[in-house]
Amino acid sequence: MKIDVLTLFPGMFAGPLDESIVRRARDSGRLDLTIHDLRDYTHDRHRTVDDRPFGGGPGMLLKPEPIFEAVESLAGPGTHVVLMTPAGRPFTQAVAGELAVKPHLLLICGSYEGVDDRGRQTLVHDELSIGDYVLTNGALPAMVLVDTVSRLIPGVLGDDESSRDESFSQGLLEYPHYTRPAEFRGMKVPEILLSGNHAEIEKWRRSQARNRTRTIRPDLTDEADEVGTEK
Repeated sequence: MKIDVLTLFPGMFAGPLDESIVRRARDSGRLDLTIHDLRDYTHDRHRTVDDRPFGGGPGMLLKPEPIFEAVESLAGPGTHVVLMTPAGRPFTQAVAGELAVKPHLLLICGSYEGVDDRGRQTLVHDELSIGDYVLTNGALPAMVLVDTVSRLIPGVLGDDESSRDESFSQGLLEYPHYTRPAEFRGMKVPEILLSGNHAEIEKWRRSQARNRTRTIRPDLTDEADEVGTEK
């Protein structure tokens, strides 16, 4: 899978995407990730990428010229262009699954007051937000997307079952986990997990996942209106 990221702050990506699972994906050749500086697609001596919005108002807006040139230079027939913006649809595990089957993602990191809307209307296939809050720019959301999607690339985790059992993958939060010792400071691991009865363990895990979801994230379940303020 190929991912290109277009940003004003390429230095922010050094470190987070050079470690752990993303590093493994890159080293194995399963993920081809390149970070591009939007200023490289300007042609004036000041490398200008922003200007004041027509109609007035605070802040600056990303100009259309460098964005159009960058996307037209980097995109191909199978490219899916994504704008990271707080005004986008929520980025979820299901959306990550949609993106993971795309051969090429081109992520545009919004900055300042956003991008000139002609670029959004003409170039962008999808607009995504990682939450209902505003960050300084779209670099952090792009990192979140890259990390989440990378985990879904076949072979990256080593055991593809891992991603299928994680929180949100089945529409529920993940069940609780325990490891050795079986008793710690008087707290014991549930007996069912020590039984060796895999059918009953699976049944217990499904029940725990449902209960945890109802309590912590009732909005994820069909029973949200029934549990109300259940604790």
